[in-house]
Amino acid sequence: MSRVTDIRYVGYAMPDMAAERAFYADTWGLEPVPSDDGMAYFKAQGDDEHHVVRLREDATEHVDVIALATESRADVEALHDRVVAAGCRIIFAPRDLASPGGGYGFRFFSPDGLPFEVSSDVAPAGKRTMARWDAVPQKISHIVLHSPDHKAAVQFFIDVLGFRLSDWLGDFMAFLRCNEAHHRVAFLPGPPCLNHVAYDVMTVDDMMRGINRLRKQGTDILWGPGRHTAGNNTFSYFTTPACFAVEYTSELEDVDFHTHEAKVHVPGPQVMDQWGVGVGGPQTMPHPKPDPALFQPAAV
Repeated sequence: MSRVTDIRYVGYAMPDMAAERAFYADTWGLEPVPSDDGMAYFKAQGDDEHHVVRLREDATEHVDVIALATESRADVEALHDRVVAAGCRIIFAPRDLASPGGGYGFRFFSPDGLPFEVSSDVAPAGKRTMARWDAVPQKISHIVLHSPDHKAAVQFFIDVLGFRLSDWLGDFMAFLRCNEAHHRVAFLPGPPCLNHVAYDVMTVDDMMRGINRLRKQGTDILWGPGRHTAGNNTFSYFTTPACFAVEYTSELEDVDFHTHEAKVHVPGPQVMDQWGVGVGGPQTMPHPKPDPALFQPAAV
């Protein structure tokens, strides 16, 4: 069955694009990708995905697009048909993409109104061999979303986009996989919006060195460092100048896509953070509020 196989990039809009651009290039550790369309693109150095972040100047902070990968043009067509059958609003039907890296894809609004793109055949941008202590992102690890009906959102991603359930945390957080990674997408209850985007770094040492760099440049940690139970990954959370939440993570568990069996983790003091030594907690993260551009397609 055709399905989503990975995350490509997240596109953001914000009034002060210059500050956001400087954060991703100079503080977060992404590499600018040349473009001439007035937007800013950044790639992660350990993966050949053309770009993992797109920035566009706009009057409000919101998500322009969450781009997902599939294997082929035939998969794009099949997923488009399933999205249509599910009753979703299509932003544009499958077509050749004019964005840097090209490819073939379509866009749609999720039932909650968040904009998604599914694409294939995007040109790779090259990568370098990462080494311990580089302390910069290798690739996007996962995204976490809020939904007012998070169980329905989980089922949509399973039935329509081909994800599989990896774990639940209680009955309020679901972790979904689309490849060997324990999760690429997770859902929480709340108004329709993005919670955060996580980036893989190579080791725990890279995460800690990254925390140090961020602090020195004026971006302090919101929550962490710690280690989650579901996925067993380390974490540290921050916000960008536009107040989008981002995470450094490492050692996310690999599972068998076809055979892994989901389980329920019972919430407790050392389930969200097995170490229990970090600063902050979920309460120190940005409070979720509806994305201001729900069901409003970006111009590009």
